Amino acid sequence: MGGAAVPALSCQAVYAQRWGHLHNPHVRALAWLLDAPDLLDAAAPDWAGQLAAPTIVTPDLRDWLDKLDRDSAPLLAALGERPFTRLGLYAEKLMAFFYAAQGRLVAHGLQVRASRNDTVGEFDFLLEDAGGAIEGVEHIELATKFYLLEGTAPDRFDTLVGPNLADSLGAKMRKIVGKQLTLSQHPAAQALLSRPVLRARALVKGWLFYPAVHPPLMAGIAPGHCRGFWRPLQTVAQLSAPAWVILPRLQWLAPYRLDPAQVKEGEREGVTVFDASGLAQAIAAVFEKTRAPVLVASMRAGASGELVEESRGFIVPDDWQAKAAIRLRP
Repeated sequence: MGGAAVPALSCQAVYAQRWGHLHNPHVRALAWLLDAPDLLDAAAPDWAGQLAAPTIVTPDLRDWLDKLDRDSAPLLAALGERPFTRLGLYAEKLMAFFYAAQGRLVAHGLQVRASRNDTVGEFDFLLEDAGGAIEGVEHIELATKFYLLEGTAPDRFDTLVGPNLADSLGAKMRKIVGKQLTLSQHPAAQALLSRPVLRARALVKGWLFYPAVHPPLMAGIAPGHCRGFWRPLQTVAQLSAPAWVILPRLQWLAPYRLDPAQVKEGEREGVTVFDASGLAQAIAAVFEKTRAPVLVASMRAGASGELVEESRGFIVPDDWQAKAAIRLRP
C-alpha cells in the first residue's frame, strides 16, 4: 500500500467533460473502453511490461464516435439482436467493432484446440501489428473487471475481490500473464496461426471500489483509475444523494445517463429512480432472492434536464465482508 491518492476529478466528471454529449448507451460504453484510465500502472514491475498502451483519442476518433452516436446502425448490426448475458463478451464485441473499423482486426475469439474435445485457450483479439518490421500480428487480451477492496490476503492484489467472491485481481492477472498471454507458444496455436504473434499484451479496464472515502493507493494500480465505494445494506439509508438508480449489468462500463424523456417516465429498461430510503428497500428485496452485491449510481441533474451519474458503488449484504475474509484466509 502507498499514501493516499485522490484524483483531481472523478472518472464520472472527466467522462462528462469529454463524452457527456453522447446519448447512445453502446457508443458511450465504447467511448469509455477507449478513453477510460487504465486500471493498472503500466510502469509497475508487477506487470512486466505486458500491458497494452492506451488508445490515443485523436480528433478523427472523436469525430468517428460522434458520427456513430448520431447513426448507431453499424454498431447495432455488429452487436446483433441476441441479448448479452456476460459483460465481458459485450465489451469484447464493442472493441471488435472498433478494431474492425480501424482495419486492424485479424481475428476475434479465435479458439485453439489440441483436439476436438480439448480447448487449449482462446485469443481475444489478433490485430495487424502496425509498425512491426516483421510481418505478424499482435495478441490483445481484454479484461473489464470490477473489484472491491476487502483488505485481507497474502498477496496485495488478492485483497481486491470480485463482488460475488468468485475471483480476485491477483488471480485474474496471474491467469492473464501466466497463461493467456503465452497462448501463441502452444504447438496447437502455432499450427493454427498463419503469421507469428509478435507481442502479446493485456488491456485491463474497470472500476475498483473502496470502503473508505480516500483509500490509499496500492502499488501497481494506476493512480487515476476509476473508483467507487462499497458499503453494507444496513448503511444505505444514510446515503446523502437524493437520486439513485440500480445499474443494469450491461450499463456497468460507462457512467450512466438518463435522458429527459426517460427521467420524466422515471424508468428506463426497468431502471427506477430512488431516494436513499427507496433504494434500501429495493435492494433488500433483491437480497431476498439473491445475495449478489448490487451496483448503484447516484445521479445529478444535467443542464438539459437529463440525469447523469455522479458516483457509484456496490451495496453488499451485511455479511459480505465476513464471507470475503473467510474466503481469502490463507
